[in-house]
Amino acid sequence: MMIKINSLSVPLKCDENALKTAVSRAVNQKKEDIGEITILKKSLDARKKEDIHYVLTVAAEVKNEAAILKKCKNADKYQPFSPLVIPKNSLKNRPVVIGFGPAGIFAALILAKAGAKPIVLERGEDADSRKKKTDLFWQSGELDEECNVQFGEGGAGAFSDGKLNTGTHSPLINQVLKELADCGAPPEILYLAKPHIGTDRLLTTVKNMREKIKSLGGEVIFGAKLCDFKIRDGELYSCTYLKNGEKNEIRTDDLVLAAGHSARDVFQLLLDKNIKVEQKAFSVGMRIEHLQSDLNLSMYGKNAPFGLLPPADYKLAVHLENGRGVYTFCMCPGGRVVASASEKETVVTNGMSYYSRDGENANSAVLVGITPEDFGGSSPLAGAELQRNIERAAFTKAGGKYLAPCTTAGKLLGVTDHFEIGKVKPTYLPGVAYTDPREYLPEYAVEGIKQALPMFAKKISCFGDNEAVLTGPETRSSSPVRITRGESLESVSVKGLYPCGEGAGYAGGIVSSAVDGIRCAMAILEKALF
Repeated sequence: MMIKINSLSVPLKCDENALKTAVSRAVNQKKEDIGEITILKKSLDARKKEDIHYVLTVAAEVKNEAAILKKCKNADKYQPFSPLVIPKNSLKNRPVVIGFGPAGIFAALILAKAGAKPIVLERGEDADSRKKKTDLFWQSGELDEECNVQFGEGGAGAFSDGKLNTGTHSPLINQVLKELADCGAPPEILYLAKPHIGTDRLLTTVKNMREKIKSLGGEVIFGAKLCDFKIRDGELYSCTYLKNGEKNEIRTDDLVLAAGHSARDVFQLLLDKNIKVEQKAFSVGMRIEHLQSDLNLSMYGKNAPFGLLPPADYKLAVHLENGRGVYTFCMCPGGRVVASASEKETVVTNGMSYYSRDGENANSAVLVGITPEDFGGSSPLAGAELQRNIERAAFTKAGGKYLAPCTTAGKLLGVTDHFEIGKVKPTYLPGVAYTDPREYLPEYAVEGIKQALPMFAKKISCFGDNEAVLTGPETRSSSPVRITRGESLESVSVKGLYPCGEGAGYAGGIVSSAVDGIRCAMAILEKALF
């Protein structure tokens, strides 16, 4: 029989024999009485720099299970993973999924497993073609507005770090991780406390998921942009997409709208169709870069066994006296800052890491929370327009050609009176140009970051480095709208339309978006049963 053992401390270098020794001590049993051991969760404890170690939760095969559960405070009954039970298809018409990011992929996968033969419409291109276009943009500034870091197979998260940690709690999270691992994601995502796939391996994973959906009867159409949909008697009747200049109509009763947080044309289409869309708070700021080696030193200490430790990461947040929150977001160890625009003559930044996380710099967004009161208008799309205004100003003030506005922490804080790149080299391509952040960001955002950096430095010393580089703007951390839906997960304005994922305002990141995609697919299937 197997039991679950919590809070098991093990050294950084822990082989199978050492692990069995730790388990035998935890349950007070002989090593030969311990059978198979499966790691369920693994996290690094670096709170005490003189004692950095891993903390595990494991499932272990033991003798005398009842006696151990009675005596051992850290032991519980082990409940193995139970896959989601998916209803069989009973839909009249094939469902349609708009967008092939995490929400759309998982909605399509569940619908395909049910035998519903979903049709996926993705405005961008497949992962391989998309990578070629993003590489071209980063090198030459040649932007494809329909296929870029925001649009294409895998969604915006495909060009990030493939981070899978989430602050949400759902029994479907394990389902998401299992599906990803089955399609080529690193197996350790099933137990790491801070799992990540990396952009390089994530692109392969989403391609495998596409092929799985197709093998189950689903269809994925790239270069297919949603341009219209019809409603009859308050219910969805059909949708129309544009591909190669031609319009194509699909008769459908169910549409999962997982278009992403940058699909501003889709938001406008919804307004034109009198679909309820609300303003939603989001955040703006810049990307900060430090040397990864300096961050490692700050987090682990000078005497740490660096060869046994992963590249350090962090997550910071402070509340300012004026009530605004400032926090780090999408931290990319050993990564780079990437050009992420989806509209001509705009600059948008994001962070990206490969699986190895072996780049010279660490980066993360430093964001200031803003609310609809800051939008300057009552339109549901006022937040999107604020984003656009910041992005256009950044393009212009940095001199065009998709150069990104850049400064240093020392210059921003007034420690130095001139801009000079030091030991931290900006990683953004096509390149950067010194720009005062006040030239493109709202004053409250600049002041918020200025106040937060010294506060962050009290927690992590490398934040006191005046040579840290700040590149902006970061405007696409989350959707500026929420497409209002009810308990059925359908739009409150039309039955059969399922606003889904981060773009609809109901998720924030790969895992929570994937979970929302599963929930919307299950809602469609369960509705059809009644």
